[in-house]
Amino acid sequence: MVDGPSNLGLRPPAEGTVPGCYKLAGALRDNGFVGRIGAEDGGCVTPPRYDRGDWKPGDGVFNAQAMAQYTVKLADRVAGFVEQGKFVVLLGGECSNLLGPALGLKRLGRYGVVYLDGHSDFRTVDNAPYVGAAGGEALALVTGRGQADLTDLGGLTPYTRDTDAVLLGIREDDEYAADAVKAGIPVWPASKIAEDATAAADGTLEHLGRDELDGFWVHLDVDILDAEIMPAVDSPDPGGIDHGQLQALLQPLLASPKCVGINIGIFDPDLDPDGTYAAELTDTLVAALS
Repeated sequence: MVDGPSNLGLRPPAEGTVPGCYKLAGALRDNGFVGRIGAEDGGCVTPPRYDRGDWKPGDGVFNAQAMAQYTVKLADRVAGFVEQGKFVVLLGGECSNLLGPALGLKRLGRYGVVYLDGHSDFRTVDNAPYVGAAGGEALALVTGRGQADLTDLGGLTPYTRDTDAVLLGIREDDEYAADAVKAGIPVWPASKIAEDATAAADGTLEHLGRDELDGFWVHLDVDILDAEIMPAVDSPDPGGIDHGQLQALLQPLLASPKCVGINIGIFDPDLDPDGTYAAELTDTLVAALS
């Protein structure tokens, strides 16, 4: 288990504040997460300071230089453990944390990404007026869409091929989902997962079980959960899945011999003052990883 407490890819929740998702790892650890899944402690990859400076729309992704530096550090840590045959649980942080594992795995071979998220995070300068928060662009970035200082580190763009990505959990009204579908990325919206989470997992495993793939990584943004169940995120939306459906979706994915790790992000303990949502999330993750 590695802590990756970066909040570099999110907008500030209010002027003069920073996103609280960097506290996710501490909240889950306080609920005994490490011991409950029998994990070794892989340390903490400390991110640079959150500082958007005088960023304005049109300037590209904010915190990009710091994010690029952090991505390389995360890639080194994650890839090192995967090379040792270890399964990695990376505690965020926010969605741009995926860049680290994606880059690290690209160094090792050809790996896919299972993107579990309430949003497609497929925003680019081609489908939006401007980019800014990498957390809303993470799937686009790992598939090579965006500025080269984030998408082509080490000359390895794209870290994940379109054909090697799967998107699960988005809401029906996601504004960029059509672009993901057009790119050839299979999409299971939350409504379909709610009907049959096992079928969504089986379809994902079938798509990523091809011989040419060395394995895959799972990205989990906890806003895949319905807003009433998990309001402690930066963009809570109705129409999501519940804890039982998330567990049913995750279990077969994480049990696959081709799965090499998972990153968990976006949960904000600042929005969970009594710790209820952290405890429920930890229980679900423990069950899924067991």
